Amino acid sequence: MMYTSTRGAAAPISFLQAIESGLAPDGGLYVPTVWPQLSVEDFQCLSDAPFSDVAADMLAAFASPGEGVTSDSLRPLMREAYATFDHPETAPLRDLGDDLYLLELFHGPTLAFKDVAMQALSRLYPLARRDKPQRKTILCATSGDTGGAAIAAFADAPGVDLFVLHPEGRISDVQRRIMTVNPGANIHNIAIKGSFDDCQSIVKTLFIDPALNDELDLGGVNSINWVRLAAQTSYYVTSIAKLGLSSAPAFIVPTGNFGDVFAGYAAKKTGLPVGRFGVAVNENDIMHRVLSTGEYAPAGVRATSSPSMDIQVASNFERLIFEAMGRDGARLASLMDEFAHKKSMTIPGDVRSQIASDFTSARADDRETAEKIAEIHKRHDILIDPHTAVGLVAADKMRASQAITGPMVVLSTAHPAKFPEAVEAACGVHPGLPERYEDLHSRSERFEVLPAVSSEVSNFIRGRKG
Repeated sequence: MMYTSTRGAAAPISFLQAIESGLAPDGGLYVPTVWPQLSVEDFQCLSDAPFSDVAADMLAAFASPGEGVTSDSLRPLMREAYATFDHPETAPLRDLGDDLYLLELFHGPTLAFKDVAMQALSRLYPLARRDKPQRKTILCATSGDTGGAAIAAFADAPGVDLFVLHPEGRISDVQRRIMTVNPGANIHNIAIKGSFDDCQSIVKTLFIDPALNDELDLGGVNSINWVRLAAQTSYYVTSIAKLGLSSAPAFIVPTGNFGDVFAGYAAKKTGLPVGRFGVAVNENDIMHRVLSTGEYAPAGVRATSSPSMDIQVASNFERLIFEAMGRDGARLASLMDEFAHKKSMTIPGDVRSQIASDFTSARADDRETAEKIAEIHKRHDILIDPHTAVGLVAADKMRASQAITGPMVVLSTAHPAKFPEAVEAACGVHPGLPERYEDLHSRSERFEVLPAVSSEVSNFIRGRKG
């Protein structure tokens, strides 16, 4: 299995190379040159398998036996990865009745869905780093959860330095502390004076600097990294296995950078019987606007109660446009050049129609989000975080408009204790942290504050590189 850039001007890379890759040299994102195809029988064989074995098999489908990456070689690594989760099913499915389910993805080390991919990725890194003496510099921009998951996965990993950029004052206190209290000597936290989009822009700028890449051997663990998305296909598979392969449920995905929902689309491209995808957004609703009107025009980022979705430039949307354009890299590159110059773009009609066959969207504001948290607590005695609440509000709207019918699985992406103020304000109950984090607020933090200037960040990285 090889990987090609969405913009068509970079040489293909292998699965092992994709493990530690961020952006392609042409600025595009890597995708499989050909989608692997699994049969109904293949998915039936996974229906009773533990989550770790499903993850191993799905990753193997995107890998190459010629590189020594097979289901058998991956299974012990994935069992080790998911032994870090505190639920035996890793990603349990909760039935709310009325054909509505919650897929709980927050049982990992840092209480968010990002742990599912990051714990797997850190176990794969040694495969990619075999016989490479130079230390790897991993860059990570986070809107709150990716950074914590990366730090938990890569702290004290040999031969790796991790630099995590988060927007100063724009993530929850718990999200920040989970990142900044980690004592790993190879971990460097940077609070950027700006938004997540500023953090993401800096990381992208550094990735396309060839001199810096040669000097520091840069790698990425954001969802621009393909292997992260490949790992995330696993919980779409296990969900449908539990519901039955004939159910073809829709998945409603709280969406910021578009990676989680694209992982579901990737699972569908392999043959998994999935219905439609519902893109759920908060007041930073660029994805709802583009899916509804075709106009992709970022506005100012608004701070909301669901900060991991406070994003106006969704990087992984490029992967979907590429697919909807029939994998025409030159056409995609032209459109992205338009976006780079105009700071907006219009999705062509044929591309928008293709996307609409699989995707719909809905928006939830902070009032609706709080009301949903209170409703779910009252009706089901369950505490949910604001991102999950956005997904449930969107599910209601999609069902009411009949944009989606039949069974719906809403991804519950974070533990409510990561956003205690918002949850308590909504329903009057303060969500407690798991025992392993009961002393979180008394631990010492380590982070630097830098301006949203790529040269300042690159100089800092050069000065701290191990």
